[in-house]
Amino acid sequence: MDALFIGHTYIDVTMLADVIPTGDAKDVAKDYAVSFGGNAVTAAFACAKLNGPVDLICTLADDWLGSMFIDMAERYRVALHPRKVKRSSLSFIMPNNGKRAILRARDDAYITPTPELDLTGCRALHLDGHLSQAALDYAKRCRAAGILTSLDGGGLRDNTEELLGYIDVAVVAERLCEQMNFTSEQMLDYLKKRGCRIGGVTEGEHGMLWFDEAGKVSRLPALPVPSNLIIDTSGAGDVFHGAYLAAYLADPKGRWQDHFLFSRAASAHKIQHLGNEAGIPSREDVAAARKRFEKASS
Repeated sequence: MDALFIGHTYIDVTMLADVIPTGDAKDVAKDYAVSFGGNAVTAAFACAKLNGPVDLICTLADDWLGSMFIDMAERYRVALHPRKVKRSSLSFIMPNNGKRAILRARDDAYITPTPELDLTGCRALHLDGHLSQAALDYAKRCRAAGILTSLDGGGLRDNTEELLGYIDVAVVAERLCEQMNFTSEQMLDYLKKRGCRIGGVTEGEHGMLWFDEAGKVSRLPALPVPSNLIIDTSGAGDVFHGAYLAAYLADPKGRWQDHFLFSRAASAHKIQHLGNEAGIPSREDVAAARKRFEKASS
């Protein structure tokens, strides 16, 4: 095991349309994509494509959507360790002018316990806070073993504050700042106090405010992808997390600034494609995005 991810599985149905119908209205979408979804799940697939096989503890149902997910995982070399549920979770996504509307249906009534895994050889753990007790238990185990722990803090969950006490790299969303009544700067101070070595707040088109290994705060601007190239921003943050973990695994002694520059370009690639699977880059795609957009951002 090189890296372990823990999160809730969705099957994402993304539809590109000019309008979102309401009432009895009908319309025809211009395009659609069906893919794996979920924060840590998508990050796991991105990391696997960019760096190699990973392990994933996630929800899984014995239905045809679950079978589809198993097929996807096999193609990406993601080793599944399921926590069973009765029905697969669905996420319907409608991108629109750089934003996206999302409607989810989730089954998190677990019918099997969390898998107990041997962490021998594991070098990184990534969590999104779902499967809350499993996330906390594995974070404690990894911290005790000296394994890097990473958190996607997309929103406030019942375990967020306790979990942060065992996290090395925390990259959180503005939504979490709002829920905790923090500015981005205050959130960074809070992450430092909780013991995070690296922390950041993602701010969409404004990039990320973050602090490095020395505690220095700086801004990483978003790459200037032209608006006419932006198709689907959903999943860009998940790809960002998966990409910085891939960069870390490839160069664990490298600077986090370099890891984040790599993941920023991975996100820039994602937003130009519809759906998670189409948007996950190869290393060649990341290099192409850096070559195309970094010069314009300097």
